[in-house]
Amino acid sequence: MFSFDVVSGKVAKDILDTSVDAVVALVEDAYLRHDAGRTVNPDSYFLRFPDRPDARIIALPAAIDLADERTVGIKWISSFPGNVTAGIPRASAVLVLNDGATGYPVALLEAAGISAARTAASAAVAARAFARHLPPDGRLAVVGAGVIARTVLRYLAATGYPIEELRVLDPDQASAGSLVRFAADELGLAARPAADIEDVLGAGTVVTATTAATPYIDRALRPGQVALNISLRDFAPEVILGAQNYFDDVEHCMKADTSPHLAEQATGGRDFVDGTLADVLNGSARPDAGRGLVFSPFGLGVLDLAVGHHVLATAREQGLSLEVPDFFGETRRW
Repeated sequence: MFSFDVVSGKVAKDILDTSVDAVVALVEDAYLRHDAGRTVNPDSYFLRFPDRPDARIIALPAAIDLADERTVGIKWISSFPGNVTAGIPRASAVLVLNDGATGYPVALLEAAGISAARTAASAAVAARAFARHLPPDGRLAVVGAGVIARTVLRYLAATGYPIEELRVLDPDQASAGSLVRFAADELGLAARPAADIEDVLGAGTVVTATTAATPYIDRALRPGQVALNISLRDFAPEVILGAQNYFDDVEHCMKADTSPHLAEQATGGRDFVDGTLADVLNGSARPDAGRGLVFSPFGLGVLDLAVGHHVLATAREQGLSLEVPDFFGETRRW
């Protein structure tokens, strides 16, 4: 009951790199459990800094009833875009997992990789689900060339999403070039830098993975075009209003000036909402191939818990977690 383990980022990365299919299955299962009311996923909490308005640290508390046990915990994830200029990743994170029966913390996991993997798995689950209704044309474009974009590409390729041509756009040419080389060398994709946003929007599937704070894409989506709106603030409200819109969780996405939130503010309503990813997965919603589609995932803490639970269990099985002796100062009430 009173054991406490630490899982390093390297151990987590090694486990995640060898279990992509399992992570995708876990994320899809978590979405369905969330839809069935088997989760608790309150609003995220943002710590912001007046002198650094682009930086933030977010707390995502959550609980989920998994097949074997209730998993409880919190992800504490920072986003400091200025890190990129120093050549280090924008985001860093830890995940605390608690015992569902006693509330005692049981593990601390370095979670930047877990967060990236659950985000990428979410994109892969969505892309596969929407492809059943809006067949992809093989042309994929990615805006933003960081860790999230790289991980999303890896998961899309691993799940067999059709990618005959990849276009990458990033204002930092070095980052764009690095992602192009990764896609070509590691994934075997035909990849090239995109000339501009119009070049990006020529692809049948568009992934946005940027740090944009305000929308800059104002061109309507074509019929059958799919936008995986991972970074949430890239599309102007009129683009949202002209497309069919699916979410991981509607309430979570309607805040913090996301593109859907701006669309709601502009119209005073949510008539543009077509459903959730879970609706598509369970067959209660069918996307229309005659319209463009935007998928906006705010990012649910229950996904981090499902993936983190898998990482912790695997690390323990393989003897790779580090137990901290006497972590708790008192283990008896008297």
